[in-house]
Amino acid sequence: MAAEGGGGVTAKLEAIDIRMEYYQPRTAARLLAIERLDLAIAEGEFVSIVGPSGCGKTTFLKIVDGLIQPTSGHLLLDGRPISRPGRDRGMVFQDASLFPWYTVLRNVSYGLECQGVPRREAAERARPLVELVGLRGFEQHFPYELSGGMQQRVNLARALAVDPQILLMDEPFAALDAQTREFMQAELLRIWQQARKTVLFITHQINEAIYLSDRVVVMSARPGRLLADIRIELPRPRALAVKRSPPFLSYEDEIWGLIEAHVERSMATDQVASARRAGRVLEA
Repeated sequence: MAAEGGGGVTAKLEAIDIRMEYYQPRTAARLLAIERLDLAIAEGEFVSIVGPSGCGKTTFLKIVDGLIQPTSGHLLLDGRPISRPGRDRGMVFQDASLFPWYTVLRNVSYGLECQGVPRREAAERARPLVELVGLRGFEQHFPYELSGGMQQRVNLARALAVDPQILLMDEPFAALDAQTREFMQAELLRIWQQARKTVLFITHQINEAIYLSDRVVVMSARPGRLLADIRIELPRPRALAVKRSPPFLSYEDEIWGLIEAHVERSMATDQVASARRAGRVLEA
C-alpha cells in the first residue's frame, strides 16, 4: 500500500527508513548522518526541511536526487525506486553555476539540448520559461550582466526547462542579500503557483520555510531524525506582509522552540559523554 503525503493523498515522493553512514578513512570510523528518516510528499506540495547545521538536510536532498545512495532504506518516486539521477528530478543549488559563455536563453535551453532536442526547438521551448521567471528582454544577456537574484532565476528556469516531476532546491537564496532574498521568495511562490511542481526545499531560514511551504519538516541534530512535520495553515496566495501576522509568528516560535530545545538536550548529552570519556563522570 502506498504511503500518504501531508494532505492524505498518495505520495509523489516517499522516503522509507532512510539511514546514511559515511566511512572516514583517516580514523576508520563511521559517521551516522541520517537515522531512520521517513517522509511522504504529495504531488504539488511545497515542503521545506529545516534543522541545525549538519543535521543531514543536504545529504537527504542528494539522496533524493540520486547523487548518493543511502546506507539502507528506500526512496520512491511515483512508487518507483530512485537509484540514480534522472530527468524526473531537477536540482537547484545555492550557486547558480551558469555557463559564462552562454546567454540566458542558451543556459536555460542547455538541458534540453543535452536530451537531444535540436537547438532551435530547445530555444523556443526555453523562451516561455525565461518569461515565467521574469527575465523577458534578457534572453541575450550573459551571466556577468545579471545580478545574483537574476542569475538564480536563470538557474530555476533551467531546472524547469526539462520539465521535472519534482524540484529539489538546496538553499537557493542563501548567497543573496536580505532584500533580494525576500523578493525572490515571493517570486518563487509566483512561479510555483503557475508551474505547480512538487518542491522539496532546504533552508536554514525558518521564516523562509514557513512563508513558502505547505509543510515544514524539522530535523534533529546529527544523526538527522524527524522531529516534527508541521502543516502551515496560512492562506494562499501569500504576500510578504504575512510574515508580520500573529499566526506566522506563532509558527516561527513553535519551530524555533523545537530546534532550540533539541539542540540544548543534544549539547548536554554531548557534554556528559565527553566527561565520561575523560573519566570525570563515574558510571552507575
